[in-house]
Amino acid sequence: MDVVAVFGASASLPGDPLYEQGVRCGRLLAEAGFGVATGGYGGVMEAVSLGAKKADAEVIGVTAPSVFPDRVGGNAHLTQETRARSLLERIHELAVNSVAAIALSGSLGTATELLAAWNLAHVARFSGTRPKPIIAVGEPWLTLIPLLTDQLQSDGTLVTLVPTVDDAVGAVTARLGQHA
Repeated sequence: MDVVAVFGASASLPGDPLYEQGVRCGRLLAEAGFGVATGGYGGVMEAVSLGAKKADAEVIGVTAPSVFPDRVGGNAHLTQETRARSLLERIHELAVNSVAAIALSGSLGTATELLAAWNLAHVARFSGTRPKPIIAVGEPWLTLIPLLTDQLQSDGTLVTLVPTVDDAVGAVTARLGQHA
């Protein structure tokens, strides 16, 4: 099963709009025939996992126990946990083992994951490979990506900006096809 990496905030709680957005994202990806991969812990990562698992999809969590020693194991909705040795290895695992990436709202960690995916899409041309779809949902990405595109003279077309998770999953399926 093809897997879509989803990045998002770790502090969101059930009932929060961002958490519910994550549940919807996971469910919609599963209904489109994709598995999901997240950082494996709480917040949006848990929400995406919950939504995908309820729809019977593969749910991979790439955790980093040495970076987050206070977090004991991945969330309860994972079907598979992969333990990375470092934060960079975790991001690498998420990026390399997925067919696309979706960034929901988050903080510095989410931004790092999104920028790493964007950079990998940028350098794909050097090896003659096709860049993977990268979709960024809502704020702060609707402001940040155009700013970085302008200030860093980057290829902003490698990141598709959308307002909702429905649009994000629609963009993934438009680029990769329905998998169900």
